[in-house]
Amino acid sequence: MTIEIDNLRIRFGEREVVKGVSFQVEEGGSFGVVGESGSGKSTVLRAMAGLNTSWLGRIAFNGEDAPQHRTPDFFRKVQMVFQDPYGSLHPRQTIDRILSELPLVHRMGDIDRRIASALSDVALPQSARFRYPHQLSGGQRQRVAIARALIAEPKILLLDEPTSALDVSVQAEILNLLSDLRTERKLTYVMVSHNLGVIAHLCTRVGVMIDGHMVEQLTADDLRRGNVTHPHTRELRRLSVEFEEAEPA
Repeated sequence: MTIEIDNLRIRFGEREVVKGVSFQVEEGGSFGVVGESGSGKSTVLRAMAGLNTSWLGRIAFNGEDAPQHRTPDFFRKVQMVFQDPYGSLHPRQTIDRILSELPLVHRMGDIDRRIASALSDVALPQSARFRYPHQLSGGQRQRVAIARALIAEPKILLLDEPTSALDVSVQAEILNLLSDLRTERKLTYVMVSHNLGVIAHLCTRVGVMIDGHMVEQLTADDLRRGNVTHPHTRELRRLSVEFEEAEPA
């Protein structure tokens, strides 16, 4: 599915927090939104996911305008993975119950097979099925969160800082998993993060936000090479150890 965001504006009371943001993502593409805390990046993602219904502008999927209040069919096609894998999973439900919820809501058949397949897709053992979230590591919990999103067989994944709560070594595993899943399933991704290295690892195009504005869009390759135009992008890159080390001598 393609994504079109045109002149998106979002207010919280008197304060405008997203100020005319526009970007497009081709089918099977990956677009990263990077910015500091408070830049508006997660607010954009929540509006796209249908979690924030107070917005102006255009949000369209496959050329069709998304209504303020989304249909159940929308939530099969567009799924979101949140930042905190422990907070997003019900602590008193087994992984089996967590993964069965969406298929039950959408009256999808063959739930046992779907759960087993979802666990396999994210490289979790079948024994994890009857454990509780607190019995799993942070990386395993995030794999469950990804499995829960995949079980609906969506076309788009919206990723809200999906690795920021994880150790660096685990971050790489989750990013590689997400990259493989996008290729295998021809998924379209939009990911937000404050981390340039994470964004450049998974996304081919990047939008840079500050104070509600998207001030620059560029390829991940140009970001790595330092081919940037906006001072804020240059500053973010300077503050990133990974990109500083990549600077030519």
